[in-house]
Amino acid sequence: MKNRIIAWIDERFPLSSFVKDNLTSYPTPRNLTYWWGFGFLAGFILVLQILTGIFLAMHYKADAGLAFESVQYIMREVNYGWLIRFLHSTGASAFFVIIYLHMARTLYYGSYRAPRELMWWSGQLLLLLIMAAAFMGYLLPWGQMSYWGAQVITNLFRATPFIGDQVVIWLRGDFSVGDATLTRFFALHYLVPFLITGFVIIHLIALHTVKSSNPSGFNLADKHNIPFHPYYTVKDLFGMAVFFILFCVVLFFYPYLFIEAENHIPADPMVTPSHIVPEWYFLPFYAILRAIPDFFGGVIAMLLSILVYGAMPYLDRSRFPGGARYRPFFRLMFYIFIIDVVVLGYVGAQPPGDTITVVGQVATFIYFSIFILLPVVSRIEDRWLIKRGLPPELQCLLDAKKCDLLP
Repeated sequence: MKNRIIAWIDERFPLSSFVKDNLTSYPTPRNLTYWWGFGFLAGFILVLQILTGIFLAMHYKADAGLAFESVQYIMREVNYGWLIRFLHSTGASAFFVIIYLHMARTLYYGSYRAPRELMWWSGQLLLLLIMAAAFMGYLLPWGQMSYWGAQVITNLFRATPFIGDQVVIWLRGDFSVGDATLTRFFALHYLVPFLITGFVIIHLIALHTVKSSNPSGFNLADKHNIPFHPYYTVKDLFGMAVFFILFCVVLFFYPYLFIEAENHIPADPMVTPSHIVPEWYFLPFYAILRAIPDFFGGVIAMLLSILVYGAMPYLDRSRFPGGARYRPFFRLMFYIFIIDVVVLGYVGAQPPGDTITVVGQVATFIYFSIFILLPVVSRIEDRWLIKRGLPPELQCLLDAKKCDLLP
């Protein structure tokens, strides 16, 4: 009966071939590490966010006079409402942890390079959509930090040439953050995750077209690869189990870890918090914004700090594959970059001050300098590697010989 049902479906929809080509028999490099499992975890968290968001929307009131109390109602009166709310809030932070680690892995191993540019760009677009959803969702609890954070961030759109004031009014729905802002942010926050799901499908199609990158940097023939199932399904499920244990520790023991204390106070337009900060995953970009004294220049720098990743396939001009594996200069720049981002995150969380401002400006200079110097350093590194002597696998690549080597 099972085979007959599958056969009936296959006559009308390529179910079996779809599952075989994209899951069970999908050829995958045999030496992928657990660093390649963050894409699977991101998909899991996306589903969790959509499901918990749907249940929260059933009880949430998108009204400036009722929003804060509706969140308290969910926490105290709805059966397991506290669990659903903490799953959603903790899941948002977990989502960004996973996405940033996924990006760091891609940068380290050079997985953005040809022919994977479209896959990389679709991932960057996904990051922008996730940031937009997180920003709009941050307003919904209607606490002090939510309200004033939205007031500051929406004001940044005044930097839009010629129509800045009109864009801010359209975004807020009023001259200041209020009931109209809350209503439209709630509608968009509910819609954008489904848009993200569509772009995730596009991202996966791009991935399965060019295949998963090899840690060694060499794209081997399918005969050297192994099927995705059962080898990597088991590996991904094990990684998800470890992640879920850590996730549950935060969820049940430290649920307020990523929630600002000011957000436990209802929004009050007449009382400004002493220090307005965005969520932690925006802090490095917020530090770059504050590092530039000029308002327009700060907004441009913050925007470029996100969009510059899209240029990585062209900024990295090395002839060698494998990212940092064979390239000591690139590896050093990567480690400096990670440390610099951490410093920017710390600066963004601190109140403004003379020392903090200087540290932020130095860290911002280093941040952009790495991208500017990368084309030059990659060329110098190539000549240094060739002069020093190459390992056999890189030598055969430069000599244009057919490389049929297993990593």
